[in-house]
Amino acid sequence: MTRSKVLTITEVNKHNKPEDLWVVIHNKVYDLTKFRLEHPGGSEVLEGQAGKCASKAFDEVKHSFRARMWMKRYCIGDIDSVDREDLGPQSTGGLMKKLFTRTTWDVNFSS
Repeated sequence: MTRSKVLTITEVNKHNKPEDLWVVIHNKVYDLTKFRLEHPGGSEVLEGQAGKCASKAFDEVKHSFRARMWMKRYCIGDIDSVDREDLGPQSTGGLMKKLFTRTTWDVNFSS
């Protein structure tokens, strides 16, 4: 069994161009350079996340199980454990969007 390559967020940040595009999704690093032009949502979607943590953006879109399995071929390593804390919460899982969409706020500020 091969060990996954461990990469830092500093290293990922360097790969922030369309011709050299890496992203972090759920602590995994993906080289999406070749996939960029095939992305169903358009290359601009990926280019806007280049060199960054894209977990939240990824989770906001309803990706199919097949898409999640397919992306494994682009995984090049794991983000360093020290950098995981710096990335902060990587995903709301769409929770905040769902909360604000489904909740009616009835706030009475008078006392």
